Amino acid sequence: MRLKARSAGPLSGRARPPGDKSISHRALIMGALAHGVSEIEGLLEAADVLNTAEAVRLLGAEAEKLDNGRWRVRGAGGFRQPSETIDCGNSGTAARLLIGAVSGYKLSARFDGDQSLRKRPMNRVVAPLSQMGARFDSTENRLPLIVHGGALKGITYRSPVSSAQVKSAVLLAGLKAEGETILIEPERSRDHTERMLKVFGANFDMVEIDGAEHPRVRPGPLTATNIYVPADPSSAAFPIAAALILGKSEVRVEDVLVNPLRLGFYETLLEMGADLTYVERSDPIGEPVAELIARGSKLRGANPPAKRAPAMIDEFPILAVVAAFAQGETRIVGAAELRVKESDRITMMVEGLKACGVDAEELPDGLVVRGHGPKSVRGGAQIRTLGDHRIAMSFLVLGMASKEPVIVDDADMIATSFPGFVECMSALGADIQPTR
Repeated sequence: MRLKARSAGPLSGRARPPGDKSISHRALIMGALAHGVSEIEGLLEAADVLNTAEAVRLLGAEAEKLDNGRWRVRGAGGFRQPSETIDCGNSGTAARLLIGAVSGYKLSARFDGDQSLRKRPMNRVVAPLSQMGARFDSTENRLPLIVHGGALKGITYRSPVSSAQVKSAVLLAGLKAEGETILIEPERSRDHTERMLKVFGANFDMVEIDGAEHPRVRPGPLTATNIYVPADPSSAAFPIAAALILGKSEVRVEDVLVNPLRLGFYETLLEMGADLTYVERSDPIGEPVAELIARGSKLRGANPPAKRAPAMIDEFPILAVVAAFAQGETRIVGAAELRVKESDRITMMVEGLKACGVDAEELPDGLVVRGHGPKSVRGGAQIRTLGDHRIAMSFLVLGMASKEPVIVDDADMIATSFPGFVECMSALGADIQPTR
């Protein structure tokens, strides 16, 4: 389905984006590994997460939807031999975390995904898991691949990249490995796995190495618990960004996860002069939550440090759109990871921005956007998305504030992370419609 976004007036109202995708994946996987019944409130019911729910069923757990957005997961304390291929669809998180968790068990499981996921590198988890004793049958360490697990040994792994997916895969495997497993990364990535391991009662702690704290897990069971899933800050980024670039807007986004390791985008917005505030903070499950208020703002270019990249890796596309409406240059670096997401997001964003009349250029690990302030973007382009949901949503937001409408060539995949995106934005005043 093609969608067209037209220039909109000021946005106003309240929004509650769907549940956080990262927490949703982890809640299903750890609930399936645990002994007993876990209830999950607010699970993201999007394609990526539903694939994870089906995966844990194939691996021996029960996962069922109840009422009012609640799910129940009955774990058997481990995984069993699946009867068919585990299809992870478009989700690198599902694939890498499940491959790690499965590696601890004496079984063989075949993993596959869609054409986009088949292109994404799996060596970053295959390498450490192989060191632990897992074996893999694959071509160039990409999907489809077969994991042969069991009899793992704990390791201290120095990851060459800061990746929560790599960290999580290694720690989940470490739950069934002999000895201790420690993960060291260049910059600290999002820590939802560490927080949730504590909630599920894992034999987990942090250990100091080279003057920094790093996660350590030892073998031991998980105990079922109840999980609350707050709104996804990566999804909240879209109504927040739209409010900032459309003058006189005021949008309140409720119940947003404000984990410090997920706030790089919002920190950068504040440096750009955004009128953005946090209110009504709470901490329902060991993860901080707040309501965010965004108002139309005169923004300026910024140069976020490369070390901030892991804390906003999913928000780089929408940050590039915000930068197009700021005054001055924004230089985004430290984000080479974007080249191996659902698409090469660096190339795709620069291509789309240029098509809309924005001065943008690629860097090896990021991009430069030279903005000329509010109402300065021409728009008027049809954007190819290559099946990337964040590219599609980002350019629809751009179309809401540009002089001419913007069309995205495929919007069906938006449901992988933000079901109800169009309805949510329209309720705030956006003009987004299907088109031929």
